[in-house]
Amino acid sequence: MPRIAGVNIPENKRVEISLTYIHGIGRPLSKEILAKLGIDANRKASDLSVKETNDIKEYIEKNHKIEGDLRRQVMINVKRLKDIGAWRGMRHAKGLPVRGQRTKTNNRTVRGNVRKTMGSGRKPSATPT
Repeated sequence: MPRIAGVNIPENKRVEISLTYIHGIGRPLSKEILAKLGIDANRKASDLSVKETNDIKEYIEKNHKIEGDLRRQVMINVKRLKDIGAWRGMRHAKGLPVRGQRTKTNNRTVRGNVRKTMGSGRKPSATPT
C-alpha cells in the first residue's frame, strides 16, 4: 500500500481517486498533480513504481499544504475569528452554519440532528393487543 504524506492510499483504486484520501487534496488538485508529473490518472495505485510514488510525495510536500499543517491552519483561522468576536467566529463557537444558510430547516447535521417539533422523530404509539 503506497504511503504518501503519512496516509496509506488504497492501491485497488485509480491514482486520481487514491490521492483524494489525503486531507487537502481533491479531484481537481489530484488531476493537476498527475498531469504535472506526467503520470496516467487511470492507472491503479498498486501499479505505481517507487520512483513515481516518491515523485508524487516530493511534489505534494513542496507545493501544497496538506494533512496536519492544513488542519492546524484552519484551526488557527477559526480561533482568530472567535478571538476578534466576528460573526463567523460566534457561529463556529455555537456550532451553527457559518455561511448564511437558513436555520429554520435544513441544518440538522450541524446541530447534531436535533428534532424540536412534537411529532418528528417519535416512535409510533403502541397498538392495543
